Amino acid sequence: MSLPRFVLVFLAAAPLSFGASKEIQELQRDVSILQDQLRTMQKDFSEKLVVIQTQVQTTLDSVNRTNSQVSGIERVFNEAMRQQQQSVTGPVQAVTQKLDQMSEDFRAVRESVLDMNTRMGKLDAKLADLQNLVNAIRTPPPPPPGSTDANGAPPQVAVPSGPPAGLSADTLYSNGYRDYTTGKNDLALQEFNDYLKYFPTTLFAGNAQYYIGDLKYKAADYQAALAAFDAVLERYPDGTKTPDSHYMKALCFLKLSRNDAAADEFRDIIKRYPDTDLAQKARARLREMGLSAGPTSSSRRKR
Repeated sequence: MSLPRFVLVFLAAAPLSFGASKEIQELQRDVSILQDQLRTMQKDFSEKLVVIQTQVQTTLDSVNRTNSQVSGIERVFNEAMRQQQQSVTGPVQAVTQKLDQMSEDFRAVRESVLDMNTRMGKLDAKLADLQNLVNAIRTPPPPPPGSTDANGAPPQVAVPSGPPAGLSADTLYSNGYRDYTTGKNDLALQEFNDYLKYFPTTLFAGNAQYYIGDLKYKAADYQAALAAFDAVLERYPDGTKTPDSHYMKALCFLKLSRNDAAADEFRDIIKRYPDTDLAQKARARLREMGLSAGPTSSSRRKR
């Protein structure tokens, strides 16, 4: 190649080399800027990471201190509860023992009262027997056959009003109750009727009247049973069978489809004997009837 031609080629390529070199320099400058930014970001990230680690460590330390404090409070609380439990358990056990003792004492008193009532009833029956014996002794013996008074007429003979000779109140009631509990209802009914006929004022007379009502109820003679229970309430209001007679009277009303009267009777039982088994049974009966145990808004109906 001739020199002139070479010079011309060099002069033509020189601008292109200069332009490429400028672009490379700009690219290098951009890379350098990016590297500086990356180093700055790494530095900021490292500083922030150190700050976060410090905060996390501080938080962990605070949590550990809080846990320690909570554990201490829990130990103190548990100890206080244990001491409180120990201080309360003793008095509670003492009260429980006293209540148990009182319950046993009350049961013993109740059994003693029942036994005393039984003894009084037997004593009352024996007194009735003794009175009947005295009356029989006082009654003059019948005159011999064929005798007459001063006017020639047969003398007036007094008819004894007491029980037949040899009939004891204690024996009659015991026999009636034995037959009642063994299912000899007809015989028991006759014996209780005889007891009321000859010994209507003894302590067991109210019981005999109640058992008559119960036997009538078992025989499905509800009207007669109702009359018998009414007799208990009217003649022996202070007897031991008075509460049961109220309840049986209400059952008679139910059997006779007199539900309003039965409900009134059940409510009366709850009012008179609120803390007894009869009151609970009366409440159950009212619930079965769909009624409440409270008083009705209307006045009590005449029965």
